[in-house]
Amino acid sequence: RGQMNELVKSLPSPTLPGLHLPCLDTHKGWLFKWTNYLKGYQRRWFVLSNGLLSYYRTQAEMAHTCRGTIPLAKAHIEVGDTCHFVLTSGGRTYHLKATSEGECQRWVSALQQAKANATLLVHHSEDDSGDETPVPQEDRALTQGALQSLATKLEDLSTCNELIGKHGAALQRSLSELEDLRGPTEGTDKVKAVNERATLFRITSNAMINACRDFLDVAESHSRRWQKALHYEREQRHHLEETIEQLAKQHNSLERAWRENPTSYTEYPDTDPYQATHSCVERSQEGDASDENEEAEFFDAMEDAPSFITVTTTGNIQHKRSGSNQSMMSGGMPNDWTHNESCYLKDTSGTNQMQLRRTRRNRIPDKPNYSLNLWSIMKNCIGKDLSKIPMPVNFNEPLSMLQRLTEDLEYSELLDRAARCDSSLEQMCLVAAFSVSSYSTTVHRTAKPFNPLLGETYELDRREEYGYRSISEQVSHHPPAAAHHVVSERGWTLWQYITIDSKFRGKYISVVPLGNIHLQFHSSGNHYVWSKVTSTVHNIIVGKLWIDQSGEIDIMNTTTKDTCRLKFSPYSYFSREVPRKVTGVVEDGEGTAHYILSGTWDDKMESAKIVESSRGCGGSEGKQKTVYQTLQPKLLWKKYPLPDNAENMHYFSALALTLNEPEDGVAPTDSRLRPDQRLMEAGLWDEANIEKQRLEDHQRMERKRREAQANQALEEGQEVESYQPVWFEMRTDENTGEAMCMYRGGYWEAKERQDWSHCPEIF
Repeated sequence: RGQMNELVKSLPSPTLPGLHLPCLDTHKGWLFKWTNYLKGYQRRWFVLSNGLLSYYRTQAEMAHTCRGTIPLAKAHIEVGDTCHFVLTSGGRTYHLKATSEGECQRWVSALQQAKANATLLVHHSEDDSGDETPVPQEDRALTQGALQSLATKLEDLSTCNELIGKHGAALQRSLSELEDLRGPTEGTDKVKAVNERATLFRITSNAMINACRDFLDVAESHSRRWQKALHYEREQRHHLEETIEQLAKQHNSLERAWRENPTSYTEYPDTDPYQATHSCVERSQEGDASDENEEAEFFDAMEDAPSFITVTTTGNIQHKRSGSNQSMMSGGMPNDWTHNESCYLKDTSGTNQMQLRRTRRNRIPDKPNYSLNLWSIMKNCIGKDLSKIPMPVNFNEPLSMLQRLTEDLEYSELLDRAARCDSSLEQMCLVAAFSVSSYSTTVHRTAKPFNPLLGETYELDRREEYGYRSISEQVSHHPPAAAHHVVSERGWTLWQYITIDSKFRGKYISVVPLGNIHLQFHSSGNHYVWSKVTSTVHNIIVGKLWIDQSGEIDIMNTTTKDTCRLKFSPYSYFSREVPRKVTGVVEDGEGTAHYILSGTWDDKMESAKIVESSRGCGGSEGKQKTVYQTLQPKLLWKKYPLPDNAENMHYFSALALTLNEPEDGVAPTDSRLRPDQRLMEAGLWDEANIEKQRLEDHQRMERKRREAQANQALEEGQEVESYQPVWFEMRTDENTGEAMCMYRGGYWEAKERQDWSHCPEIF
């Protein structure tokens, strides 16, 4: 027995041809995971097993809730600074940090070993053939991880069996020769005993191999059942998506029919509107919102959930309504917004002039059905500034960025009503609704507006219809920056200086407007300041393009210090929240909440007056949430329906259809006169592309000429004059101290005189 043990120990380590898998890759421990800029690194419990790295908020969650799983087969592992390393898998990047350098090194070693094992297993599994339906990589890894481990062990045992058989046969031959040489009976008996034991050892090994093979067959049969179940679930999901799409189309048709004839649908004489309860409860369970700005991930859900819960009161406390709330809008369609609302009444003056107003166009030529692969153009532009990527007009819409800025005024009546409000808090509600309404036209508008040429302008005079007139100018080309100024005869002035930071990230395009929007009401002097959220266009590579708005808007009344924080929730496939949801709280200068705002950025916004607040429970990690008891919500704003045939007219709204309509007397730099944009609107896209290239070459030559003049001035010791806009100039805002490009005046006077001598020739 001792000689046999020595022989077994001397056997070489079993290896598979082309496949060497060390011990099982399992590792557990605490790591810090980067979430977002507000929360930074958060402590998570990580578990590495079977080529998958999973993480949980606590160890107790391992039994029921996994916050995320990272497959390592195609992951990239990069070691960063002290105790820091980065995992990149499936287009997602995870920044992780250990508590010490030693712990970091252990994790990196374990991850690299697990990645090597997972990669070999994937390659090994790709050689399998059969009629099984292919499954996604993550599902395949999850369902076959145990099977691959069993197969690996079985092949190791097979190799050992071959070696045992080989050396066992040699041993038997040696013992047979020894038996022939030795004569004593006692020695022969011992040799026979050893021979029998060697034979028994080989038989036992074969039995073990057979048992493992039987177990593997059973496991593989279960694997086929799992794959069939997954295939069935995918088919059911696809069928459900098609059903939802059909329901959405039917809902859109019904809504359009209702808006065309609302009175036939809204007559409910036997119904008390105040008896209906409105459920506006923010979920507080785990997993209801996301704490990380990561695409379509519902994990770590609790950490960024709203810090308040709203509960609507029923009709038994209607007598408690304050006088200030009586001026808030009642629910209903837009034609009912002004019902008994003194500070929201529409301006009915000048009714006789209504018949004299200009009739503006309500359609443009249909968009041609030209197909072009966006990915073929943009695959070499990942990470670049979007404004520097040369693109054909096929991916544009026939409007410039200046016209898109002006399109924010589509719901200017919200500011007209806000100007008549006596309460600054009610005024804040309407200003917040106006800031949200500017995104309502973008829900189907995935095309890119034209980048304005340097010095390009756009005016919009709507004093006749809406009491305002607007002027904007492109004041910088790289980075692209535009200045905008609006004055209304109905009591308000708006101005903004916006720089666009756009990046192409491979799967999506992010557009981040930098800069603030200023609004001042003439009678009260209230001055509001806010910024815009990030717009993201998804599915650049494959799939249907869709746009999302995400981030926060902080609106500040610099006069009264009232504030409103609006949160635009990013879309998540797994979330049960209403898509495109917007929520917010209006607080006075002392931090007391007065109104809850809720709605969606593509449909409507409502406000509910707070009558009572209290500290509640249900927050994550011991944090309590504030429970607000509110009155019935009032409709602040509702989106206008799109014109007929909008899907063939770039999904333009009624205002957008008129923005590029020719006007007499505009400046020669006006966007309406831009030739490539006008050719595109007419459907002549090939001609538009040629004209667009000519304009860009002309602008490039002008930039080189200015650079040459600047270099010459430097050589001569003269002061270099930078480009100066025609109608705007850099100034410091008196209220905020912000340096921004503001209207210097003179445009409308020049238009009246038709004196455009100061305008450059850009077209």
